[in-house]
Amino acid sequence: MAVIVVSGTGTEIGKTVVTAALAAAARAQGRTVAVLKPAQTGLAHGEPGDADEVVRLAGDAVTGVELARFPEPLAPATAARRAGLPPVRPHDVATAAAELAVEYDLVLVEGAGGLLVRFDDDGATLADAARLLEAPVLVVTPAGLGTLNSTALTAEALRARGIEMLGIVVGSWPGDPGLAERCNLTDLPEVAAGAPLLGVVPEGAGALEPAEFRSRATTWLAPRLGGTWCP
Repeated sequence: MAVIVVSGTGTEIGKTVVTAALAAAARAQGRTVAVLKPAQTGLAHGEPGDADEVVRLAGDAVTGVELARFPEPLAPATAARRAGLPPVRPHDVATAAAELAVEYDLVLVEGAGGLLVRFDDDGATLADAARLLEAPVLVVTPAGLGTLNSTALTAEALRARGIEMLGIVVGSWPGDPGLAERCNLTDLPEVAAGAPLLGVVPEGAGALEPAEFRSRATTWLAPRLGGTWCP
């Protein structure tokens, strides 16, 4: 089963753009790709969500699937409760991803916020879905100050649950990186207990025209993710 769970150390750090780059790189290899968004929050019905953005950037050949949508920009559990809607459960995510994996070569499951954001009032998280799927987790992290601590905490949470950390991708690399950003490229794998740095996506990549995005996506990702980038 070729499933990768894309999580992050927080919100608004580039998970969707990284997911789109992964999808574009896989499509460039001739693989079929589906992206699964378990819980989309902060958008009304009819507005394009994260899965739609992945399809826009990576191409119409990618299939986007959204399990649930809640209008308020809150953690999924809180957003579902306030909307009076049933929450997404880890079993729902695992079942949907497994069904997609029968049809597609690669399934990308993009979480909401960080790894341990609650899906329901029982405290279930994206990590629980990854464990049910026995799927590795790719961690998207910011480039600057604070990223080492949040990455280390995410890596520790994955290890405690027996979940493989596939690696790290920097979600928004500045055009003019400072000392902290440059040092973090070296330090991130160390704080993540040896999980490799597998890519650096430039700041503003999501604003590129889709054709240019697809042509450049492989240059941002390491060979393990279908790209050509080397640290």
